[in-house]
Amino acid sequence: MSAKKLERLVNLLLMLLSARRPVTIEQIRSVVPGYDAADHDTFRRQFERDKEELRDLGVPLETQPVDAWGDELGYRIPRSSYELPAIPFEPDEAAAVALAARLWQSAGLADASASALLKLRAAGIEADPVATSGIEPRVVTRDAAFEPLLAAVRAGQAVRFAYRPSYADTAVERTVEPWGLVHRHGKWYVVGHDRDRSAARVFKLARVTGPVTAFGETGAFAVPEGVDLRALVAPFDNDPATGTAVVRLAPGAAWDVRRTALTTAEEPDGWTRAEVPLGDVDRFADWVVGFGPDVVVVAPADARDAVVQRLRAVLK
Repeated sequence: MSAKKLERLVNLLLMLLSARRPVTIEQIRSVVPGYDAADHDTFRRQFERDKEELRDLGVPLETQPVDAWGDELGYRIPRSSYELPAIPFEPDEAAAVALAARLWQSAGLADASASALLKLRAAGIEADPVATSGIEPRVVTRDAAFEPLLAAVRAGQAVRFAYRPSYADTAVERTVEPWGLVHRHGKWYVVGHDRDRSAARVFKLARVTGPVTAFGETGAFAVPEGVDLRALVAPFDNDPATGTAVVRLAPGAAWDVRRTALTTAEEPDGWTRAEVPLGDVDRFADWVVGFGPDVVVVAPADARDAVVQRLRAVLK
């Protein structure tokens, strides 16, 4: 499925899920990005295909009268039929789900979805904010290379980028066949075949400087069988804990932090007070700030100051 079609399906899904009343076909055309530029016949063909595709995926898309007279029909997705029942998770399972959500929020679909909801409200259609609260993007202060590298991994396309190794003050160009992205202890890494060295290499995204340029044909390479990306990244995770930090965690949030906690205690306001391992302060701050308002650093003071400094930079 093309990225353009996927974006259109997501926007249509969010619109129909958010609408509290049936939405007419003309409202869909005027509000959902991807339909607005099409002529009437093209739009009808696209919509019919998209409608059937959503139903094939198990989405309970319903047709209902728009008014009491039943002269015009509209579409909506009842949340009660669409949502899953409550599912209990073990801590490690919840952390994996939280990480997947952070990946989704960092992708470009979050902006498109938010734009669709603004248009929905501007058109006078009531939207349920709870239905889409999970797509709000988090604070992102680093790793601009993430999205272009993710696109190259999915396309099987080689990339070039400037990279500053830990032992050097200047960046050097790397030509890489990216096999995958790995998240470990708050940091993202890209693992792949370094064409210049004819060997597998690991690159920390925080050390990628400048743009990432994809080139060559798509599908030009494949990940070798038996390669364990996480095992390749593990030796680079050399930030041993030398102390602890005290943080406050919002209710039901920051599972990636919770699973590292040494101790936890529930507070009267519903937040959780946790003690977590602390190594390099800058690395810790880079990790914590990605959770935005869901994690508040209480102590030590230097770790708290480092987080505040990064948030102020985002504000500017």
